[in-house]
Amino acid sequence: MIRFFRKYPFSLLVIATIVFLSLFNPPKTKLDTITFIDKIAHVCMYGGLELVIWFEYLRHHTGLDKMKIILLGIIAPIALGGAMEIAQAKLTDTRSGDWIDLIADAIGVLAGAAISYFVLRKIVTRKV
Repeated sequence: MIRFFRKYPFSLLVIATIVFLSLFNPPKTKLDTITFIDKIAHVCMYGGLELVIWFEYLRHHTGLDKMKIILLGIIAPIALGGAMEIAQAKLTDTRSGDWIDLIADAIGVLAGAAISYFVLRKIVTRKV
């Protein structure tokens, strides 16, 4: 378990940040007037999480374990998004769970996985 924390410290930090941002009451800003700004934020947060997970995975592994990538790199972040939507609905008075937010989370994860597989993987695994 300690080895996991040493291999994935930034991923865990991003997860903790997402949990915090999902459960606190955000202040009103001028950005609130931008259409779908919250959906864009979801795509960016979960896409960023995916990029960090892949980066740390690729740094510590020489090959791709497709089952690990699918379970821990794709399904787990989408499940985190679902858990955060449920937590918002059940644990906060100022936030609500939203299926569209979960879809935005999944789009971010899938976009991050595609970018990681086709671009980041080639950069990180390049032998210098």
